[in-house]
Amino acid sequence: MSIKNDIADYIRNGETSSQGLGLEIEHFVINEEGNQIDFHEISYLIKHIGDILGAEIIYMDGYPVGYQTPEYSVTLEPACQFEISINPYSDISTIEKIYVEFTGLWAPLLKARGYAFETKGNLPLVEKGVLDPDDITLSPKKRYKYMDAYFRQSGHYGKYMMRASASTQVSIDFRSEEDLVRKLSILQKISPVLMIAMENKTCPGSMLKGNPGRPHLFRIQEWDDLDNDRTGFYPRSFEPDFGYDKVADVVYHTPLILLTDDGETTDVGSKNAKDLFECGMLTEAELDQARRNKLIEHFISMGFFHFRIKKYIEIRVADSVPLDRALGYVALLKGIVYSDENLAILEKELSDIDTPAKIQQAVDEIEIYGYDAKIYGGRTAAEWASHLAELALNKLNGKDKEYLESVRAFWGIN
Repeated sequence: MSIKNDIADYIRNGETSSQGLGLEIEHFVINEEGNQIDFHEISYLIKHIGDILGAEIIYMDGYPVGYQTPEYSVTLEPACQFEISINPYSDISTIEKIYVEFTGLWAPLLKARGYAFETKGNLPLVEKGVLDPDDITLSPKKRYKYMDAYFRQSGHYGKYMMRASASTQVSIDFRSEEDLVRKLSILQKISPVLMIAMENKTCPGSMLKGNPGRPHLFRIQEWDDLDNDRTGFYPRSFEPDFGYDKVADVVYHTPLILLTDDGETTDVGSKNAKDLFECGMLTEAELDQARRNKLIEHFISMGFFHFRIKKYIEIRVADSVPLDRALGYVALLKGIVYSDENLAILEKELSDIDTPAKIQQAVDEIEIYGYDAKIYGGRTAAEWASHLAELALNKLNGKDKEYLESVRAFWGIN
């Protein structure tokens, strides 16, 4: 069996009747002046806390860069953005409990050293124009050295993305190939609304250098001009026969920049998985199942689309936000994607949004006008946000409804 077929099977094996919700929040760790913590200091603290918890320490290139517990894992992103990835739970209050315990452990430790967590879509000093991303040191990991060099040739904002951006990501389950395609389609169509609802800037009027007249979705603008081969909406996802095989084809042909295999990280530039097998750098016969799966996970991870398809759908369009907003976002998504009735309503309402270009047009309008942008059917982004919230509230119960209600004021959709 070929690796391309294995990729399709890997995605297929994610099918589940569960309705899990995984939450990831990236944080800046900054001092009172707004400068980020040094890699070696945060790496030491990761090892220190991991050992206290009895957690599995994650190493890369010999450095402690994360740890894993039964409930969550932490990892370092390119310029020491500190990410917590909470395992999928259907109960949002469990997610809240885990995050509160995590910050209860870390916040006093950081405070004693003059640092604190900050949740913003971009590092405040960079957003304000006080600090150029080039003045920020990357973590001493080979992968980031290779990525940094690659993105300086592929687009305009690689240094912003790697050194000064942070996001909130939510993962959701799918029951079948048909369910994956359906959920991805609806999520991509409503994603411009999710982007503005989860915008989290330091200065409302700030604009990305080189992109005047667009005061909204600062982080999204960075990603959209990063690298056309691996960003934007999911390739081929609006083709009529889109499914596991086409996902595998996208993964198989996405340029990798680097290869992490068997403990080694190698610069491979624009070569994709297909190229590596054809040139003999990788050999099918030498791969046991564990190594094969790790390679597949690496291949998938090098696609930075707004939605990443793994054994679940990873939603990547939100800025980094505080916990209350993140939980409200999780509740909103829960009320939409785990309701067949709501999916059917949105399928009908958005049936004429049938190309990535039409979605991107909505993104472009929102970058200029924010909630006032007129998008699908002449409704404003604010009206669509309110509509999505109402649909979700009708399907949520008890505490989940409270999570969503508590953040509607932030979203301008009361």
